[in-house]
Amino acid sequence: MTNVVLVGTLDTKGVEYGWLRERLLRAGVEVVLVDTGIMGEPRVPADVPRDAVARAAGTELSELRAAADRGSAVTTMARGAEATLLRLHAEGRLHGVLAIGGSGGTSIAARAMRALPLGVPKLMVSSMASGDVSPYVGSSDITMMYSVVDIAGINSVSGPVLANAVEAVAGMARAYARASLERRPPRLGAGARPLIAASMAGVTTAGVDAARERLTDLGYEVLVFHVSGTGGRTLETMAGQGIFAGVLDLTLSELADDLCGGILTAGPDRLSAAGRAGIPQVVSLGALDMVKFGPLESLPRRVLDRGVHVHNPSITVIRTNQEECTELGRRVAAKLRAAAGPTAVCVPLRGLSTLGSPGGPYHDPGADRALFTALREGLRGSAARLYDYDTHINDPAFGRAAADRLHDMIGAMAAAA
Repeated sequence: MTNVVLVGTLDTKGVEYGWLRERLLRAGVEVVLVDTGIMGEPRVPADVPRDAVARAAGTELSELRAAADRGSAVTTMARGAEATLLRLHAEGRLHGVLAIGGSGGTSIAARAMRALPLGVPKLMVSSMASGDVSPYVGSSDITMMYSVVDIAGINSVSGPVLANAVEAVAGMARAYARASLERRPPRLGAGARPLIAASMAGVTTAGVDAARERLTDLGYEVLVFHVSGTGGRTLETMAGQGIFAGVLDLTLSELADDLCGGILTAGPDRLSAAGRAGIPQVVSLGALDMVKFGPLESLPRRVLDRGVHVHNPSITVIRTNQEECTELGRRVAAKLRAAAGPTAVCVPLRGLSTLGSPGGPYHDPGADRALFTALREGLRGSAARLYDYDTHINDPAFGRAAADRLHDMIGAMAAAA
């Protein structure tokens, strides 16, 4: 039996959820309807009523209503929806989830979806889906579908959109349920090859590609994460789940964005999860010679004299200076000192990116030296090992050496277990 969970506010979207339920039943799947409404009365009956959702969040619906704080109530019901969906999945009653909504409904449902394992079908139809959806998707595999019009009744526009959503989630859920019956549900890290996470940017592609090819030859499956802010957060999330045999973190430009106000920061926890989890990690300093901003015309005035380079129409970069490189060296060292697992740092002495290699516009040995010196001082006396290479980061020999070092660390850890 295939079960699709519908999660939403049945006081404001009850008619629409009733329509979705009927369509899903006609599509040949069973439905579990979860009510996350708070104030008004539900317009259709729920399989999991709102008071049960509130209790799953550790409170009572009456308390949320009495408080009359909509923001807090939405957050609480999102927490209850998360607990409810995790329970249904653990019970084998969730093979896919579908939700519809505006900003509030999307916030509630998306939080619940993000808690589910990667590979579980998740479809969110939202009036917010044509803008920045990163707060809703995060580092999960939620599929966002734009509702075109606000979700207020079934009409000549919303009807076809929602009908497509029904067929999409029904098909995905059937495939997931079939895989579950065959005891092979999509589950990361369960393949024959151990997983390696690698970080990459356009300006470090050649070096990372060489490392990826070497690791593939050694028997690993390499997942490459683009250091776009979201990419780094995803790498950290998945590393924290313990699915990687090792992490090859050669590109750290998100740390420079975090320090200098760039647009592609992954937040302060970047370069932390592998160390906390005790996963072997080989780290380098790729693209710490630059900070990423938006289009050229959006550049802050304070950086216009900082070696501006137009990377593409959407991204403009500036060169990090000696003071910033010193602080970046300190931050990298502090994060790696705290690592619970084997840690190595590979330092490419001749350049950190295509722009920073000899002859490139960002080749600045003084700034690079400030980074290396602060890193060495910060790692002194720690368990992390530091290795210098007289090459730039995109030399294929550097990538292969970093890959071999990670392979040796993984093997040594396995032998000691």
